[in-house]
Amino acid sequence: MSTTILSILLGIGGMFGWGIYDFLGGVFAKKIGAFKSLFWSQLAGLISILLLAVVFKSSVPSSVFIIVLSLIAAVLYSAGYLFFFKGFEIGNVSIIAATMNLWAVFTMLFAFIFMGQRLSTLQTAGVFMIILGAALASLNWNEIRNQRFQLSAGVKEAVFGAFFFGIFWNISEIISEQAGWLLTTLFVKLGIVLFLLIYSLLVKQEIGLNKVSTKTKRIILLMGMVEAGAVALVNYGLTIGDAILITPIASALSIVTITLAIVFLKDKIIKIQGLGIVMAIIGIVVTAL
Repeated sequence: MSTTILSILLGIGGMFGWGIYDFLGGVFAKKIGAFKSLFWSQLAGLISILLLAVVFKSSVPSSVFIIVLSLIAAVLYSAGYLFFFKGFEIGNVSIIAATMNLWAVFTMLFAFIFMGQRLSTLQTAGVFMIILGAALASLNWNEIRNQRFQLSAGVKEAVFGAFFFGIFWNISEIISEQAGWLLTTLFVKLGIVLFLLIYSLLVKQEIGLNKVSTKTKRIILLMGMVEAGAVALVNYGLTIGDAILITPIASALSIVTITLAIVFLKDKIIKIQGLGIVMAIIGIVVTAL
């Protein structure tokens, strides 16, 4: 199989994996709460990545710097998904998924300010498309018609989530350069689970699934494994394939999330919000070119 075809297939695998995870996260955030949905799915993902690390016999680096950065990254990732899932819990899944695309803008902004990375003209155009698209998708146009400016429910939480993800991806890039993609994922997921456990104890957040059906438990664990699989596919692809193909395909995960929400949840969006969603998704693809 050629490198090009393999890159495309791995990118599609990442896109569907992350898209399905976000969709299921939105469904179960409404059913059992954002925290439980995140904690148990991430625990399942940690176990999956741990098994993968054992299979590949990965050696653990002893660098204190990497360990500290991994803990910081874990807190940022946890905060990002807690806000993201909270947005799903109270808002429209399609609109929240579109707004969350702002993580790409924040990632590039922080890379520009702190890491000296620069955008091409095409990427700059993509950033503006994401911002405009997210704005069109996230506003409550019915309220605006009544001369009242108001964001749709959950959008504020999604923006906060995107902000934390923007910082996370820059730190994750630094860790990956030192420890490799597999150990970076393992360290971060371990940190996420530990952080969520500590957080649950501090705020007395219930994490038990005693009142949750067996079917729901299985799906939550499965969604965690799906997300871990998406991470593995894309990172593996980046080591053997063409990043210029894999990245834009995988980052278009909102297409999957929004499509599933419209089909299965019957999410209602007006035409201008639909235009914003499409524009934000195209912007994501353009910024990766």
